[in-house]
Amino acid sequence: MKTSNAGGTVIDQPKSREAVKPAVDKATTSKPAARQSKIYIDGKFYSEADAKVSVFDHGLLYGDGIFEGIRFYNGRVFRMEEHLERLWDSARSICLHIPMSQRAMGEALLETVRQNNLRDGYIRLIVTRGVGNLGLNPEQCKTPSVIIITAQIALYPEAVYKNGLSLVTCATRRTNPSALNPAVKSLNYLNNVMARIEANQANADEGLMLNDEGNVAECTADNVFIIKRGQIFTPPITAGALRGITRSVVFEIAAETGIKVIEADITRHEMFVADEAFLTGTAAEIIPLVKADGRPIGTGKPGPITTRMISRFREITRETGTPIYA
Repeated sequence: MKTSNAGGTVIDQPKSREAVKPAVDKATTSKPAARQSKIYIDGKFYSEADAKVSVFDHGLLYGDGIFEGIRFYNGRVFRMEEHLERLWDSARSICLHIPMSQRAMGEALLETVRQNNLRDGYIRLIVTRGVGNLGLNPEQCKTPSVIIITAQIALYPEAVYKNGLSLVTCATRRTNPSALNPAVKSLNYLNNVMARIEANQANADEGLMLNDEGNVAECTADNVFIIKRGQIFTPPITAGALRGITRSVVFEIAAETGIKVIEADITRHEMFVADEAFLTGTAAEIIPLVKADGRPIGTGKPGPITTRMISRFREITRETGTPIYA
């Protein structure tokens, strides 16, 4: 469900917490014209109305391409270099040549934010295979395309960060690395989308995806952490988890506070009996998980370690990053 609030667009309003909409007399309410954002496509900026790609682009036809989701806070892009490095890793893995240097990509990203005069928001960076024919052979695509979009978003309302999320385990399994490695952030997200549909049908806020061994891999858009007896556990990358940028920040915060983080296989049972749990992702940031498959996790409320993690993460995002307007 899409709504809007003062913090931007809420792109995944939890189903269990839908706000009651006040009655509005449409005849007496005037809506200001929406501000058109500027979108970067292959070295030029276009308005939303004029930002177009070819119907023969293999990113559209086959999901043949890669992307990164990046946040910026207080006029600084958070962990930009790490995101660009992961983008280049994805490109190498699928034999996709990015038609610019990493430094030039960083400047294009910063300039896109400047063009939109934003200080806080989200960046979607996309590299497609480019225009080809209707066959899937990537050799038909001579020139990859780079697209950069910025927006002001809030994945969830602030109340969810205070009260926590619920999830259900999905029948859809995470893609086996021998088929398509989840470490590649490709434009083909159908595996995650199908699991998201299951979560929607169960009226849950998120969906938990298992790997072929039946262990926890990740959620549809987030990494998973559980806390037991003061220690933090998270699935290893080999379980099918994305090497998340926010995931790595949790390791840093834990090291600061002397909390041990253990990468280990996690079963559904271990999720159910955890003292606390939380999810991480660029868009979601760090968000408490309080219910799994109808079972309350711990007290059924965000725990003290999770709360400290959220607080410290917000401090880091406001104080660090690549300056946009320097």
